[in-house]
Amino acid sequence: MTLDSTTLQVLANYCAAAAESMGWTLMRTAHSTFVKETEDFSCQVLTPEGLTVASPKTFGATWYTGLDYGDVIKLFDYREGDICLTSDPYAGYVATHTPDIHIWKPVFRDGEIVCFVGCHIHNTDVGGAVPATLSRSLTEIHQEGLRIPPMRLMRDGVMNEDLLRLIANNVRLPEQNWGDLNAQIACVNVGERKIHEIIDRFGKDSFRTGLPALLDYAERQARAVIAKIPDGEYFFADYADEDQAGGYPVRVAVTLRVHGDALTVDFTGSDPQLASSLNMPTGGKERHALAMVGVVYALYAQDRTAMLNAGFVRPARAILPEGSVMNAVMPAAVGMRSLMCNLAQTVVLGAFCRALPDRMPASPGSGMSLMNVKTTTRTGRSVMASIGPVGGGGGGSPGADGAEGCGANMSYLKNTPVEINEAEVPVRILRYGLVPDSGGAGRWRGGSALEMEFQLFAPQSMVTARNRDRSVFSAWGLNGGLSGAPSRFAKNPGTGACVELGSTDIVPCDPGDVILIQGPGAGGYGDPLERPPEAVIADVRRGFVSAARAREDYGVVLTPDLALDASATARLRGETARRRGSRDFGHGPGRVAFERVWTPERYETLTRILASVPVTWRFFVKHQVFGALKGREAPAGGGAADVEAAYEVLCDRFGDLPRLAEIRTPSMAAE
Repeated sequence: MTLDSTTLQVLANYCAAAAESMGWTLMRTAHSTFVKETEDFSCQVLTPEGLTVASPKTFGATWYTGLDYGDVIKLFDYREGDICLTSDPYAGYVATHTPDIHIWKPVFRDGEIVCFVGCHIHNTDVGGAVPATLSRSLTEIHQEGLRIPPMRLMRDGVMNEDLLRLIANNVRLPEQNWGDLNAQIACVNVGERKIHEIIDRFGKDSFRTGLPALLDYAERQARAVIAKIPDGEYFFADYADEDQAGGYPVRVAVTLRVHGDALTVDFTGSDPQLASSLNMPTGGKERHALAMVGVVYALYAQDRTAMLNAGFVRPARAILPEGSVMNAVMPAAVGMRSLMCNLAQTVVLGAFCRALPDRMPASPGSGMSLMNVKTTTRTGRSVMASIGPVGGGGGGSPGADGAEGCGANMSYLKNTPVEINEAEVPVRILRYGLVPDSGGAGRWRGGSALEMEFQLFAPQSMVTARNRDRSVFSAWGLNGGLSGAPSRFAKNPGTGACVELGSTDIVPCDPGDVILIQGPGAGGYGDPLERPPEAVIADVRRGFVSAARAREDYGVVLTPDLALDASATARLRGETARRRGSRDFGHGPGRVAFERVWTPERYETLTRILASVPVTWRFFVKHQVFGALKGREAPAGGGAADVEAAYEVLCDRFGDLPRLAEIRTPSMAAE
């Protein structure tokens, strides 16, 4: 049976509506702020094989367009009323860190499975070494809380009470986790009911034929977009501030290869897996949902009518070297994989900027911090809750300024209203707004960053700031645009006791302590000297840009009453030498200084060496070589020999390391 295009589109709308009904049910019945306000959840209608056919498009987590439950679905036999569950990142590579509990339920019709429905939420806490479970300081998966292998939560509609007791005994606030799990069960039950309503309308045969047809349709749309991108190879790399608490920067690199109506994103050149929790558990799956987020964003930006499901990523494949930050192996910690996923998105978008410089925006602010507070009320009751994400804006783009404080590629994480935070958590919000002078200057300005300042009142309180980043490597500008401002994290700012926290993500607090967090600004697009003076004046009057930065970055001189000094502006702009129409990326001072030492030649040599070193040695070797070259700017030619010399010193000390003569330059992975 073949469905005509009109019927197929109607079926797509019905499936999307079913997924949205599931999402609304989950959001409105959840107990934790992180689900009902921040919206860190997803829900899906799945094929019988486990591929995502539909998910909410306007709320919930948007990273899971191509989520594939196949490897866990096939582990069980199913009866009506069954629900299964997992949170183990290394079991089937569906869950991506331990706080994400995924459940799925078969939908039967006339005694046979016609599809599955599934969902996940991020639990605020699942036990482990630290409150809210996650920190970059953790070094192995066993420290990251309760890890549930694929198991039955319900059999024939009867709850697995043993599993519930196991969960309750290992988490800090079991009532909250139990409430959220009930919301998930309600979500898939609503999904099951909606699927039956769809089948009542279309018939079972049409429904079963329609699901793979929807995947095929999305694939055709994606191929049509890719076919318009010039064939070629496009390389881009970017950095996170540190690879462990107080460590060295960590690089993610990608080579985008466009060939006809298909593409490859090759992450060869990315750093080895880390002795911290920033690793991504992808299992090397070439269409893993986390590896494909940047591809989905870039392609969807070119065709907003596209159908977002697992078929949309079929024309793409990722190369994810085993033992790298993009494909960590057991027992690597993975709790902070969202920071690395965010960086991976940014480098994929950067590669697309090389391919389509006139159709892509500058870098989003990225570096969004997810703020959690563990404290007590005056009556001694323990409270642990998310008080919202704090991030940056959208990158400036051809024809538009970046959105202010929106979170950009993480904008699905919604802010929590101040009133909700103060009602549910004993803190006082002192400031919540935008950071002046944070958006990168450009013909089209980068979006401003958010900031939050709050005070705590109980002893032994703890603030966690998951995904702290961009305090050194700021968001890049494009086509002559400048970089955004770096982020800031401080304890007791403006006092003699001020502590600059950098990328610290766990902060013990005493009564009266104040925490300030500012997100990173986004990059600007185009030459700032081409921005109309009236637009700059409007930015100054709205508080986005100071008068001093209007002069410094935009060449716009203002009078004391914020009127334009036209003659001084014309003179200053004429005197200012700036590359106009440049296609270079506008990197911030942190990256410029770093790459004086770590040139492409040095990094390529280090990557080649590390690929031949046993996985368990790679992080150690990287740190030893970084330490040997610290502060040594590269000579003409890139300084690759310095990396080899530093490695040979290590070989003299440690006989388990292969000598350079034994290391063969690895060929690029086959297409």
